[in-house]
Amino acid sequence: MTRGVSPSERNSWDNSLPVLAQDLVDSGLGGVEMLIEFRLPLTSRCADVVLAGTRPGSPDVDVYVVVELKQWSQAETYDEADNLVLVSGMNRPQLHPGTQVEGYCQYMADFLTVLDGRTDQLRGVAYLHNAEEADVRDLLDLPQTPYSQLFTKNRRGEFQAYLGGHLAPESAARAGDRLLASGVRPSKQLLQLAADEIKNCEQFVLVGNQRLAYELIMNAVEKARSGDRKTAIVVTGGPGSGKSAIALSVLGGVTRQGGAALHATGSQAFTKTLRRYAGKGAPRVKSMFKYFNNFMTALPNRLDVLICDEAHRIREQSADRWTRAALRTGKPQIDELLSAAYVPVFFLDEHQVVRPGETGTVDVIRSHAEQRGMAVHVIGLHEQFRCGGSSRYERWVLNLLGLPASDTGLDGDEETDAAAESPLRDADMVWATDGQFEVTIAESPHEMEQLLLARQQEDPGSSARMSAGYCWKWSDPNGDGTLVPDVAIEDWARPWNVKGESAVGTAPASALWATDPGGFGQVGCVYTAQGFEYGWSGVIIGPDLVARDDQLMSIRNRNVDGVLGRKTSTDAAIDTLIRNTYKVLLTRGMKGTVIYATDPATRDFLRSRVTKDDQ
Repeated sequence: MTRGVSPSERNSWDNSLPVLAQDLVDSGLGGVEMLIEFRLPLTSRCADVVLAGTRPGSPDVDVYVVVELKQWSQAETYDEADNLVLVSGMNRPQLHPGTQVEGYCQYMADFLTVLDGRTDQLRGVAYLHNAEEADVRDLLDLPQTPYSQLFTKNRRGEFQAYLGGHLAPESAARAGDRLLASGVRPSKQLLQLAADEIKNCEQFVLVGNQRLAYELIMNAVEKARSGDRKTAIVVTGGPGSGKSAIALSVLGGVTRQGGAALHATGSQAFTKTLRRYAGKGAPRVKSMFKYFNNFMTALPNRLDVLICDEAHRIREQSADRWTRAALRTGKPQIDELLSAAYVPVFFLDEHQVVRPGETGTVDVIRSHAEQRGMAVHVIGLHEQFRCGGSSRYERWVLNLLGLPASDTGLDGDEETDAAAESPLRDADMVWATDGQFEVTIAESPHEMEQLLLARQQEDPGSSARMSAGYCWKWSDPNGDGTLVPDVAIEDWARPWNVKGESAVGTAPASALWATDPGGFGQVGCVYTAQGFEYGWSGVIIGPDLVARDDQLMSIRNRNVDGVLGRKTSTDAAIDTLIRNTYKVLLTRGMKGTVIYATDPATRDFLRSRVTKDDQ
């Protein structure tokens, strides 16, 4: 399976790869393998080139040199931040190429078993082959490590000597084969590492635009402290693009530096789960996780950073029917959040707006921030760390649901923006196995459940969950403490996840459905699935979304979610919310998704969108 390539990427290959190839030949290293666009495991991110060879004098020792190629001719440090640079011809800050390639090396060392305990066999270089040293002098101030060496046009001889010092001239095809065939460790689970990230040290390796976003946020915090300067930062990205990993990294980084930082969401399930895992045994850490409506009376700028995760769930106002009259100011919730910190940071995916009154969009945040005179940075995440690292699967889901592909106002690596923002194509319409993610259309809910159970048994370290559109009533537990099997489809019936904050028998509390092992027996809804991931995802598409005339259409009155039944919402708005709901449910799985539709015509439609090899 080949991925889409933007014109800028093709131009980069045409201009950079021949230079690198000639350097290898001139160094007598024609036998070294060039692995072009080497895909980092469990992500959609690629390193430009990995050179695979053997160590000089030690033919049994494999050596890998990761090369980040840049066509830049001029660059300088951005706002006194060593890890950020401004590049001639680009309007936005870029990540220092040495920092970028170092992140790739660290990520490979973390996840590829062929490198386990052998990180001395891995090296990283950034090669600015068009740049004179005098035109990028600022970039040389960043301390270099074995993973972040930097060479310029007039250091070409040094670069060739460097290659000759690390790679033998003999053919090394087997070294390349061993890297490509390497085993991959399981993905670092967000919640398992959250506590150590906040309390102790950095646990997440951030790559590409993830690291760029982190550096921009940390730089804004430093400038805010020294210059009483407010900046709003918006980080956009689809499910699995690493938004929450960045959020927890920032929370840990700021607090370890002695700064004041809090994390907030509009999701009860997500916040309670973070409190349980990250705050276990540490009341102070637990208190760092708040809700958006906790800032109604907050004094301005008492925080260095307020991290607004799942910011698409920001509401029009914090006040609800239980709010005291004295607090009903009519103030927009976004203004309360912008006021609370010098650097409010918003992580969002506009395709995850699933309820009326949710206003967390790039345009709304930008407008309110600029009205306050705040600078605004928008960073787009194009990497994919969920769905087996398959960005193509997410594009297939968007195509299936008739949702647009692009985010608004992206910022970041301009060399890849064009590819990330390209419109959906015919190739995105039909799912074909890409070797990373599995898609199955089930003929019955029985088959869906059995497939998920089988996947769990085959992979004991993985988890599976079933979820559905909100098309069945949600009953309170029976008097004997059992759950009512509300989700009934012919002779198959299962209960929704628990409503409340206490377990019912072996079924966990609502907020823990996605993470507690007891969650498999119930059917989750969008409110308990959003923000989480599990190995295998089963999704029931109910009668509120059906296929007619070769496209999906929503049927408003078949959805029983009370918040979608309000007469103040237009049919068009409800249609978008229903589609967004299924987008959330369909993008929770790390390894595969099993889909069942209650409507026969919709099952036929789904089968037409998946190649037979996947059935």
